[in-house]
Amino acid sequence: MPSASPTAFRPTHAMVLAAGLGKRMRPITATTPKPLVEVAGRSLIDHGLDRLRAAGVETAVVNVHWLADLVEVHVAKCATPRILVSDEREALLDTGGGLVKALPLLGEKPFYLINSDSFWIEGYRANLDLLAERWDEAAMDALLLLAPTVGAVGYDGLGDFLMDDAGRLVRRDERCVAPFVYAGAAILSPRLFADAPPVGEAFSLNRLFDRALEAGRLWGQRMSGVWLHVGTPRAIREAEAAIAESAD
Repeated sequence: MPSASPTAFRPTHAMVLAAGLGKRMRPITATTPKPLVEVAGRSLIDHGLDRLRAAGVETAVVNVHWLADLVEVHVAKCATPRILVSDEREALLDTGGGLVKALPLLGEKPFYLINSDSFWIEGYRANLDLLAERWDEAAMDALLLLAPTVGAVGYDGLGDFLMDDAGRLVRRDERCVAPFVYAGAAILSPRLFADAPPVGEAFSLNRLFDRALEAGRLWGQRMSGVWLHVGTPRAIREAEAAIAESAD
């Protein structure tokens, strides 16, 4: 069973996935890129950058594709963390391909990954801190933040993983509902990308997750708090209601 690192490891770099088309968020995303959709008066990408800033991240790489100019102008206003842009205007590379293209900007150490279309209401601990404390370089290529499928706001799927008490993961059988869903945040080692498809090829990060799972190097950390999956216009209202309720 992996244990927390004996050293105070904290990623200084992060990847923010912000290049998606946001089809389920239409018609809003016809003119507003999904990362700039506002929830409770703040854009989705800013909610994510807030959490990276609180975790001590110094550099965040943001990939752009749909309405890329608007995203670039917006993130240029961010003083901390420092923002670097990975340009996918010519071709959308999916999650895995986007990360492979951005790897030279992310350094040689493990880094945070966050999706720009989901965030969370923190619980008893900051979730990025939980990931950092749990990270075990010797045992892990990826450590995923997982939310309970039941109770996730704005999510109506069947979940992704089963997880034992040690954090070992098993993929959901297609006929079953899994107790945990990937919450769009993780720590990844550059080692995960060994033998990945070449730069410029579009592919899903799930391919690399599955390979790490087979090798026993994909692990999970149950999140603290409430996960907010903001994938549709209706989910915006649900997320705002959950935030308001948590503030009472």
